Amino acid sequence: MKTRTKLIVTGALALVAVGGTAGAVTAASGDNDTGITGPARDHAARVSLDRVGDGRVTATEVGDEEGYYQVEITKNDGTQVDVNLDKDFNVIKTKTDRESSTDSGS
Repeated sequence: MKTRTKLIVTGALALVAVGGTAGAVTAASGDNDTGITGPARDHAARVSLDRVGDGRVTATEVGDEEGYYQVEITKNDGTQVDVNLDKDFNVIKTKTDRESSTDSGS
């Protein structure tokens, strides 16, 4: 009976260890959906709109894998532009995405 109990406990500990490792990998993958808030959001939006020219801010993110801040702007023609900023709100890069005409939105 003691050997069986040890095997069950060892197996349970192994599952916990594997699950913990998977969680750590997920946390380190760079997927952080925390939006920019307060004055930082206002400043990031202003810098991004100045770079893009027209449109509205449709999403923001802190800790994006491509920059400290990311601001998504949807331009008046429907084009989406991601503006990546460093911690000091300097533009690192911009990326333009256009939704394809076959997208149904569902």
